[in-house]
Amino acid sequence: MRSRVRKSAAVILALAVLCDVFAGCHGSVGADAFAIPEEFDTQGQYAITFWAKNDTNRTQVAIYRKAIADFQEYYPNVTVNLRLYTDYGKIYNDVISNIATGTTPNVCISYPDHIATYLTGVNTVVPLEDLFRDARYGLGGSEVRFEAPRTEEVVPEFLNECRIGEHFYAIPFMRSTEALYINKTYVEKLGYEIPDVPTWDFVWEVADAATEKDAGGVYKVNGQKVMIPFIYKSTDNMMIQMLKQRNAGYSDAEGGIEIFNDTTKEILYTVGEHAGKGAFSTFKISSYPGNFLNAGQCIFAIDSTAGATWMGSNAPLMDISADKVVPFETEVRMIPQFDPAHPKMISQGPSICVFNKKDPQEVLAAWLFAQFLLTDGVQTAYAETEGYVPVTLRAEQSAEYQDYLSREGEDNKTYYDVKIRASKLLMENTGNTFVTPVFNGSTSLRDAAGQMIENVAKSVRRKEKIDDAYLEKLFDDVTALYRLNQLSSANTSGRKDLGPLPKTSVALLAALCTAWVLIGVYVLVNRLRKKDKK
Repeated sequence: MRSRVRKSAAVILALAVLCDVFAGCHGSVGADAFAIPEEFDTQGQYAITFWAKNDTNRTQVAIYRKAIADFQEYYPNVTVNLRLYTDYGKIYNDVISNIATGTTPNVCISYPDHIATYLTGVNTVVPLEDLFRDARYGLGGSEVRFEAPRTEEVVPEFLNECRIGEHFYAIPFMRSTEALYINKTYVEKLGYEIPDVPTWDFVWEVADAATEKDAGGVYKVNGQKVMIPFIYKSTDNMMIQMLKQRNAGYSDAEGGIEIFNDTTKEILYTVGEHAGKGAFSTFKISSYPGNFLNAGQCIFAIDSTAGATWMGSNAPLMDISADKVVPFETEVRMIPQFDPAHPKMISQGPSICVFNKKDPQEVLAAWLFAQFLLTDGVQTAYAETEGYVPVTLRAEQSAEYQDYLSREGEDNKTYYDVKIRASKLLMENTGNTFVTPVFNGSTSLRDAAGQMIENVAKSVRRKEKIDDAYLEKLFDDVTALYRLNQLSSANTSGRKDLGPLPKTSVALLAALCTAWVLIGVYVLVNRLRKKDKK
């Protein structure tokens, strides 16, 4: 009897240890590497899950649902179940949690930084290059029932962004960049003319000039008591792009951390200087820049081109009431540059990854649906909802999309001029875009980049002194907070250290593991009771 008790206790202990392993790392139960089936089984029934992000935009939801319905017309034996999220971070957390339990989605819209972490499981995400070139089921393959784009018809820059290490682990879905949305009316009122390519010096100078008040504390430029001349929504992008424009270090391709350098210090000193004058703030400190811009309380708002429908006094989407809107003329420019002759701007936007499953037929069904999201109808329809651009050359050059672009300003909804100009900005500058290296932990480095700007802007408001000692401590603090020293050593030594799991993931795994332990205890107690009865 004691032997049985010891064995049962050992099982429970093993379960508890396993829980600890899962909580300590982003593991995976693992699966065999995916091999392309010789033929897709059109007689079998397959249900696949599709996780996508949506910002409560009903038009986008309708596009997803139509894409699913249209796909199922071609493949009636495949059922696609849509799950919508309001935030990419929530998708990331749920995927990480589900890797450990083998319940990942089949198709997921995500970012390469996140996918790099998904890859730390065993065969979790399917490498796609073999699928790209498969003659039967690859991009534009002979057995694909719909007209899919060929590999060479995907915008090369966007496709290359989906390479992680030696493999392609995603296909691009939509692309955007950041834009400088400008209240031209106020810039000219201050006596300035907007250049074709604004420089950082120009933006800082105008922003400082806009802080002037009258004796009653009212800002002269807008006649209001609120004015934040320059608001940046994504401070991680701000730091990343400024470093890139200065050819300064951020990280290397292997994940070595290079961001703590003299150029970073210069940038932070500049941020502190203008934040101290009241000329600069951030989304996290002050709220959404579009709201201030549309209320006449901001002159320069930097946000994604995908957010163009929220920018300008005629914007179709707004979070402020109509009586708060101040009419003004809106200009759209690329983000400020240090060298206007050689502009550099980030490329961003969601990609599509396909998760591995035990049944290769299920994976192939998921791949076919992922391909369908690249068809002209889906690409053009989605691109017309916001300032995204299609990721295929054929969709960009299609008669439908070219007609859409030509109707700029025809109305303030479908053909809203600011939105279409934001899209054109990216298409005209695709060759000037860049992406940061993707590796396990690159999300943490990105967060750290923005955190430094946020901390400096907050510290200035608290009247703290920004000097070398402050910045050195800031470097140490964000290194510890985001475990960058561990990431750097792990990536350069070949080890995989994912850092802490998201809190939601830890909670879920803890609950699952607790349940298994309790089941083990229940089984043990029942066995002991039965033995006692005998």
